[in-house]
Amino acid sequence: MAEPILKVRDVNKAFGGVQALAGVSFDLMPGDILGVIGPNGSGKTTLVNAITGFIKIDTGQVIYKGRDLKGMAPHQIADLGLTRTFQVMRPYFSLPAYKNLIVPLFSRRARRTGGWRGGGRMGSRDTVAVDILEEIGFERESYVPYKNASSLPTGYLKRLELARCLALRPEVIICDEVFSGLSMSEMASMVPLMEKLQMEGVTLIMVEHRLRELFRLAGRVLVMNFGSKIAEGTPDEVMENKEVKEAYFGSEEVFSYV
Repeated sequence: MAEPILKVRDVNKAFGGVQALAGVSFDLMPGDILGVIGPNGSGKTTLVNAITGFIKIDTGQVIYKGRDLKGMAPHQIADLGLTRTFQVMRPYFSLPAYKNLIVPLFSRRARRTGGWRGGGRMGSRDTVAVDILEEIGFERESYVPYKNASSLPTGYLKRLELARCLALRPEVIICDEVFSGLSMSEMASMVPLMEKLQMEGVTLIMVEHRLRELFRLAGRVLVMNFGSKIAEGTPDEVMENKEVKEAYFGSEEVFSYV
């Protein structure tokens, strides 16, 4: 059997007297899409920040491809091929969309993995940047890739977040609420994009509130509440879990996600 590409072992993190993560453990297998769900304040984004080095954990381990990530900075973790998007998008708003990809295309990882080709010519990086944007839904002929990020609607900004990850040629992408703020049509177009990334060999963790779209993608779901993992399994299994129902609704009433 394949080894997990990511192992999270008994991770704990407290902010003052608040236990934001309490003994969270799970494995991520290569090629999987793992969903992470839970009510607001359950610790989902704290978990993402802990895995990607944006906060230091108190105790526990995060092991990526056999390497303990303890003490590593976010850019060092990204250089290993473990990347993330942000729930609140953080593009360079004053730059055209495609120029937002130039920084990751200049990175050591991109050069090392062949993330761009062109023998050092800046124009080649520009072309690769536009190619990546086109692959995830930017219409090249409409000049959308050349518009300033500040003028882009939420749907394109979400895709731009993904594109900046893809420029690093990652093996794992953690998507923090990629469906949030999207219209129904935008969400419908995002689902096949995530499927395409999986087919191309990218392993995904998707932190989401949009259960209907998430459960079309994720083979396995981890449910958090008050910083703890309260359930893990297939979408059907976790939705039948008593603790999950109570966490979302305060009762055992059955609810639908399809």
